[in-house]
Amino acid sequence: MGLRINQNIAAQNAYRSLSVSDNQMSKSLEKLSSGFRINRAADDAAGLAISEGLRSQVGGLKVAVRNAQDGVSVVQTAEGALNEVHSVLQRMRDLAVQAGNDSNNDEARANIATEVSSLRDELSRIGNSTNFNGTKLLDGSASALTFQVGADGDANSRIAVDLSSANVTDIASKLGGDAATFDIITPTAVDGAMTFGVAGDATNDVTVTLGAAGTYKTVGDVAEALNQNTAFAEKFSASVNKDNQLVVSSKIGTNADVQGGTGAGAGMAVGTGVSTAASNTNGLSFASAATAQAAIDTIDAQIGTVSTARAKLGAYQNRFEHTINNANVAVENLSASESRIRDTDMAQEMMSFTRSQILTQAGTSMLSQANQSAQNVLSLLR
Repeated sequence: MGLRINQNIAAQNAYRSLSVSDNQMSKSLEKLSSGFRINRAADDAAGLAISEGLRSQVGGLKVAVRNAQDGVSVVQTAEGALNEVHSVLQRMRDLAVQAGNDSNNDEARANIATEVSSLRDELSRIGNSTNFNGTKLLDGSASALTFQVGADGDANSRIAVDLSSANVTDIASKLGGDAATFDIITPTAVDGAMTFGVAGDATNDVTVTLGAAGTYKTVGDVAEALNQNTAFAEKFSASVNKDNQLVVSSKIGTNADVQGGTGAGAGMAVGTGVSTAASNTNGLSFASAATAQAAIDTIDAQIGTVSTARAKLGAYQNRFEHTINNANVAVENLSASESRIRDTDMAQEMMSFTRSQILTQAGTSMLSQANQSAQNVLSLLR
């Protein structure tokens, strides 16, 4: 083949092989140190795209599990409050049964009505105060809550919890001694003096002067403003029903026909933006054994309503728990799929690294030998 010094082909060949082995060893080192088979798109373009999609699903499902767990917490909060509502209603029913006996005199009936009124106020308080992270659950304002329990944006990734049957403020208003409803179309327009009373008893008229227009944003704000007035709270209570109407209930004795509005008679007025009252005479009365017995049926209906609501919430909780279990299984399987695509097989990669390391060492030695071979030409020049 001859001896040449301008082009050392043997050294070039050894260098090329050494570069390949060194590059392979560098990639193996990167994979072994990172734990990933794919560290850049060039390592496996298709595999990178697939693994990123799987990674999105896994990350989304992990968040969805937390969302579903929040859903369980919301349902448990609402159901726990309804458990106490059931206890209150059962006590009210016991009192109604007691009032159904003609052995009670007027004073005893008045005492029963007082306790029932206090229990009714507690129902209103429970309905208005039960909330999760600031979202009220039992006042009718959150008729349905949607929870994202999947990694995708379609309808199958969401669960809607219907709370319309768990409107405790509406239950409290239906169990009022008597009540009147008022339509408030534009809460921001409400202002001025509002006067309420009961039929045939002007001594119990109460006037509340509300703030200027724009003070109130919702019907609930108007009800809260009324309840904060001491004179009003002694004789009446305000709440919001499922139709977003203002409900004013009487605390004065029994069979008190609540009045208010321009058509209710002398001294009865409402502020700007509020309609004339529509009376509700379906409340509780303990004035006689007959009305007390009717109250039993009314309370039974509300107990049934709460039972239905609690059953629905229990079903939602079971559904959330199954959703969490299913999502956790999906996370496990998708993570395994992504691992098979993206993670490196340490044993196999170590084998490749060892091979590349040996070839690099051998290539370095052979490059040195190839560079030394040209020195043989000097012996011809002596």
